[in-house]
Amino acid sequence: MRFAFKTSPQNTTWKQMLAVWQTADDIDVFESGWTFDHFYPIFSDSAGPCLEGWTTLTALAQATTRLRLGTLVTGIHYRHPAVLANMATALDIISDGRLELGIGAGWNEEESGAYGIELGSIKERFDRFEEACGVLTSLLSNETTNFDGTYYQLKDARNEPKGPQRPHPPICIGGSGEKRTLRITARYAQHWNFAGGPPDLFAHKLEVLKSHCADIGRDPKEIVTSAHLRLEDDLNYAKVIDDATALAAEGLDLGIVYIPVPHDPGVLEPLAEAIRDSGLRD
Repeated sequence: MRFAFKTSPQNTTWKQMLAVWQTADDIDVFESGWTFDHFYPIFSDSAGPCLEGWTTLTALAQATTRLRLGTLVTGIHYRHPAVLANMATALDIISDGRLELGIGAGWNEEESGAYGIELGSIKERFDRFEEACGVLTSLLSNETTNFDGTYYQLKDARNEPKGPQRPHPPICIGGSGEKRTLRITARYAQHWNFAGGPPDLFAHKLEVLKSHCADIGRDPKEIVTSAHLRLEDDLNYAKVIDDATALAAEGLDLGIVYIPVPHDPGVLEPLAEAIRDSGLRD
């Protein structure tokens, strides 16, 4: 099992986030770092501070040299996929091939409504998301793209230069919906993020994903699996290890540890030491 960390850019400051990432860049236990893509804080006071995810991720790419990096996950309705493809390519180049492209169908009604960004019904969200996956993979991989969908239409569209990761940066799809999300993951993703839940639920969702892979003749081992682990305010590192161990027993590849706010780089080395002592990385 491998490990990563996540600093949601809400209820924090840029300096605090930066300190965590620069410290983690020197701790080899952590293979990657992640932010999120929201404009309002989630699961807390939505009137609080929240830094834009892609801007902070680009700055963090310049402030680090080793960590892979991404957003968990980019709401596809916030940006046209052609715009996002250009953003992703630029960041892949800036980071020297360290980008993980996390995407999802979008869900936050409050911020979408506040900004007048159409979210749509559940069906519309996933119809749009599936089209966007096709647009993204083509623009990131091919010289030109033509696409005639319900939501997106492209004609001889280009995205140059391409990034160093070929055919494109790994695509991480977050979510657990069995009919649409996991089917789209089987078709397009190299990484599936299970947002969280008990190990038996993860195991069930993984079996559904494997079934969708079988339907299209894809080896599910081509898809990295990850899940969120939470380091709570009490800094109970043993609880993180217990949760990771239970998920690892069900086949989890990557544990992504939420770092609590206010972000403090001092939590990283004790967390890394607990991970080393656990033997989960052997």
